[in-house]
Amino acid sequence: MASLITPAFSDGPADNQADQVRPIPPPGIKIEPAVIESLRRRCEAIRSDWRSLSIAGKTGGGDFQSPSPETATESRRHLESEVLVLPRAVEMAIEFNQFYHVREADWAAKLLGEAERRIDVVRGGGDWAAVMGIRDGSSQRELIGGYRSRIDGSLQPYSVIIPQGLGQNDVRPRRLDVWFHGRGETQSEVAFLAKQSELVGKFHPGQSFTPSDTIVLHPYGRYCNAFRFAGEIDVLEALAHVQSRLPVDGDRISVRGFSMGGAGCWQFATRYADRWFAANPGAGFSETAEFLRTFQGENVRETMPLFQQTLWQLYDNPPLAVNLTNCPLVAYSGAIDRQKQAADAMETALRELDIDMVHVIGPETGHSIHPQSRIEIERRMDSLSRVADNATPRRVRFATPTLRYHQMHWIDIQGLEQHWKMANIDARIIRDDTIEVQANNVTRLSLRFEPGRWPGKKSGEVLIQIGGQTLNGPLVRSDRSWQAHLQRDQDHWSLVEAFAPAGLVKRPGLQGPIDDALMDSFLFVLPSGKSNDPVVQKWIEDESHHAMDQWQRHFRGDIRAVQDEEVDPAMMESNHLILFGDYQSNTLIKRLIDLMPIRWDGETIQIGDHSVPSAGHVAAMIYPNPVSPNRYVVLNSGFTYREYDYLNNARQTPKLPDWALIDVRGGATTQLPGVLSAVGFFDETWLP
Repeated sequence: MASLITPAFSDGPADNQADQVRPIPPPGIKIEPAVIESLRRRCEAIRSDWRSLSIAGKTGGGDFQSPSPETATESRRHLESEVLVLPRAVEMAIEFNQFYHVREADWAAKLLGEAERRIDVVRGGGDWAAVMGIRDGSSQRELIGGYRSRIDGSLQPYSVIIPQGLGQNDVRPRRLDVWFHGRGETQSEVAFLAKQSELVGKFHPGQSFTPSDTIVLHPYGRYCNAFRFAGEIDVLEALAHVQSRLPVDGDRISVRGFSMGGAGCWQFATRYADRWFAANPGAGFSETAEFLRTFQGENVRETMPLFQQTLWQLYDNPPLAVNLTNCPLVAYSGAIDRQKQAADAMETALRELDIDMVHVIGPETGHSIHPQSRIEIERRMDSLSRVADNATPRRVRFATPTLRYHQMHWIDIQGLEQHWKMANIDARIIRDDTIEVQANNVTRLSLRFEPGRWPGKKSGEVLIQIGGQTLNGPLVRSDRSWQAHLQRDQDHWSLVEAFAPAGLVKRPGLQGPIDDALMDSFLFVLPSGKSNDPVVQKWIEDESHHAMDQWQRHFRGDIRAVQDEEVDPAMMESNHLILFGDYQSNTLIKRLIDLMPIRWDGETIQIGDHSVPSAGHVAAMIYPNPVSPNRYVVLNSGFTYREYDYLNNARQTPKLPDWALIDVRGGATTQLPGVLSAVGFFDETWLP
């Protein structure tokens, strides 16, 4: 099953030396300058051709499900990402020297040829299906395309396999499998798109997992991050993009993957369990500490500070095993694969819940999928697909340590007593008029059944039993919807019309840590002035450049940067702001700092009871924007893991909490932005 493995240079004890970190992405080979120049000119010509393109008449621009004509402007916007993602891929490979074989320059040229073909189709009035090269459904097709990400406006690639038969004459909803690829340090956008397309034959990483009559989505995941952070959002955005264009059966979507893709699958299975009819992870890793001990020979429980270990919970899976009661699971491991440890850890966690995990094991098999195991996996997945339905579950069990993940079926946690302490919900409809809820570490909770989803009686009050109390809930509505909002004060629960906490509180989408701000639309905001401290000034210059450069290299993003004086209310309303500078150099920091729980002047930087001299120190933190409270401001940090952590995906966890005071006199390292003088989490009311 070599076709399921993406080769990598990675991992092992040789990558445990923080002072000898090899570059990722690795440098490519030298391509003839004339070839590079030709590719660059073609990219420019394609962009110019697209800008000048005038779409006349009735251009479809739509999909199989909504082929109605659009205006020229709407049609162009609908199709733009599917065209311009191709030259962007080539431009990224040129900019970061990411050609690793001479054939990749040929792949780049073919991708540009495909972009030119698509422009010709649009010029001729073609719709989305024509641009993508599908129409009659006569054969299975592998399509490559792109969507525009809300995070940074960049065009991100995806691939989707269209089953034979799907076409304008057959638009019945199909099952969709999301397939997470393995680690590939050399997998640039060019390599991903070319390998996934028909331009270089029939090879693609999931070829052996393409069930009949099934759409298979291959998200890129923003390169090599195990589908975490912006890579996680990439999966959700790519799926939404494909669902808007192809006839996907929303009740029959699964998540699957192998190696690094298996790790991604574990993550999506536990955090979004109510979205899938099944999950099929293979190998990979499912938690941080034991995997790094087993795979890297690295005892991180002894070397990592406690606050970083706390933050492992963002992506560790065994503590969330109870969420798999909402998602059927078929796990796979090779019998002699070191990455079998991932499924073993989950099997132990599920057994503690009296669940016997289905664990298909390839006999005498290392890091690959055994042919007979593949048959058994497909048999089970096909069976699960056939019985999938959208019935409302009468019992929901849900665990989460953070409001980043706050919803499961009809349960929506809106407030925690304490972040990074596990919250648990066990809610069940015990009679047609009664819901019983057990809730730990929860202060605000919504029970919400959308129209047609309430499975109980068709009229009257619904009783809620929670915390030893019985509350008379709202009436069932005429469209069979029902919802209630519950709030706890000390040990007393009450029904409320809407949540209106007194003062600022952590809530979904506004709960930290620092990395959370780079999972939605954000802007880098650079200082227009200079710090009076030359050490701090140099660090600000170096770290702002580092944050933007690494965003491009490791999350394959576009840089949206403005100066502090350019930020207007509209920018604040629609973006998180990543502010670099100090109280002297950045006018926006100076404006906002008195409205945040930090003191920063010529003598001291202080957060809570912790203070350091201003000289040679900076503050990094995340906080709700005081003048746009639905958005964050972040001081002096991009995403918080660094070069050392690129070497193994399990290391890619948050390395800073909500705030940090940093001694920058020695500069940054491959692991941290400086010496951490003090760090901490804000409490549930955003106080230190």
